[in-house]
Amino acid sequence: MVKLLIVDDEPIERDGMQAILQKNYPDFEFRQAKNGKLAVEIAEDWNPDWIFMDIMMPGMTGLEAIEQIQRSNEEVQFVMVTAFDMFDYARQAIKLGVKDYLLKPSKASEIVATVGKLLEQQRQKEQESAVRRQEQDAFQRALSIVETDVVTQLLFDHVHEVHIDMLVEMLEIQSENEQFVLTVLIPEGGEEAYLKIKENIRRQGNAWVGALYGRQLPIIVFREAGTSFRSQAIKLAKEILDISKQHSQEGWFVGIGIECSSLEEIRNSYQKSLIATMDLGIPSKYRFYSDVPVLDKESDAAFIKQQEKKLFDYVRQGEWECIDQIVLDLIRRFEQQEANVLLAQQRALEVLWIASRVMEEMGVEAAAPYYPVQAHDYRQLSAETRQLLDGMKQLYESHCGRLEVDKIHQIKQYIREHSHEDISLDTLARRVDLSPIYISKMFKEKLGVNYIEFLTACRMERAKKLLADPQKSLKEISIDVGYHEPNYFSKVFKKMYEVSPKEYRKTLLGIKEE
Repeated sequence: MVKLLIVDDEPIERDGMQAILQKNYPDFEFRQAKNGKLAVEIAEDWNPDWIFMDIMMPGMTGLEAIEQIQRSNEEVQFVMVTAFDMFDYARQAIKLGVKDYLLKPSKASEIVATVGKLLEQQRQKEQESAVRRQEQDAFQRALSIVETDVVTQLLFDHVHEVHIDMLVEMLEIQSENEQFVLTVLIPEGGEEAYLKIKENIRRQGNAWVGALYGRQLPIIVFREAGTSFRSQAIKLAKEILDISKQHSQEGWFVGIGIECSSLEEIRNSYQKSLIATMDLGIPSKYRFYSDVPVLDKESDAAFIKQQEKKLFDYVRQGEWECIDQIVLDLIRRFEQQEANVLLAQQRALEVLWIASRVMEEMGVEAAAPYYPVQAHDYRQLSAETRQLLDGMKQLYESHCGRLEVDKIHQIKQYIREHSHEDISLDTLARRVDLSPIYISKMFKEKLGVNYIEFLTACRMERAKKLLADPQKSLKEISIDVGYHEPNYFSKVFKKMYEVSPKEYRKTLLGIKEE
């Protein structure tokens, strides 16, 4: 319902105009004001949509009243009503954003036509607002996919310099700040909390949330100026644990990695955050990697480094007996030294994590391993470790048995046909039944590009064809090729072809610069 305020110092003028409008627009709600001061008061309390304002009134003029009302309500629309067809009044009214004017005495047809124009303008405005909301919703959905994929690439792949800067710009976070990874262990049945956590972090605007891998949810957090690293991390960890209290499952825990000066180093912080989740019995339910006990002997550290080098080759060659021996020998070494069981479990987890990382680089879908409970003695630790090794071995053998040579062709074909859609690594993975991490690696190793570069190339080729149609606007083309933000589309196009879409179109159509 439109709320319309009629302002005039002549009662007959107010009543006459209201009678005309009520006859033609019976659904409208009307009020009247006999002077500018009263109009300001009514507008503040009633919040009208439109105001028909007489200009020449005693005390406060209509122009003065308009100026005051606009200070508190910028959305209200004004129509100037005056017996004076004077240029100065019209010029001031235009400056104040008056939509139209009526000259006294006004014909009924003129009044009705003026309202008709306002209704049409309002309808167009509402349509434009609806389109903007739809575009914004689509853009936010696309951002969510971009965010998850960026985290996946940073933690499990490598930083793709061609696109990472623009992706970071889309996500609107100053990546030059220091970063760290926070890994949340979410117990079985607590997956619904993932969306609540992501929503809470997105509101804060200082972190990227990755995909939920098994029970682990990685989050890349950007340092806040003026707040210490520990304070920021503890605050976020407590907020996440507060969300977990809304669910009855036990086993929530937050591991906090180390600070990194660049995104290229973020995988190291992720590894450390996993190690920090070792002791789930801590009352606070969160732990910094820096609070994890360190090795007491330099010889122990050197021994572990030596075993790690062997581990890389054994995993790539699939020699699981040798892998088992390395990990279990490490545990026996700590047992012989009568070291704390928790420390031994922590070091064994580090070695398992390295094996898992190598598997991921080979394309084996293997979530970072973790011990479900804290071992009470070395016998339990050895048994739990064997279980983890057996699970990793099964994943490795399953992967090798089902990999097909035509997967690359399937993926390329799917991307070409669906490049205009929001395609993520998870989408491709479900399509061809492969790990998202493997797909990213496969593109790099087999094609020399990552999947985002290939997707972008497909979109840009489609864009070049569409630019040949002069009837299509750049905004339409941007949406048609899969970008919800025209400015971002233009940046990607110019980065790839060294000319803007507009310049390319002019060259293509033979349009000369004026």
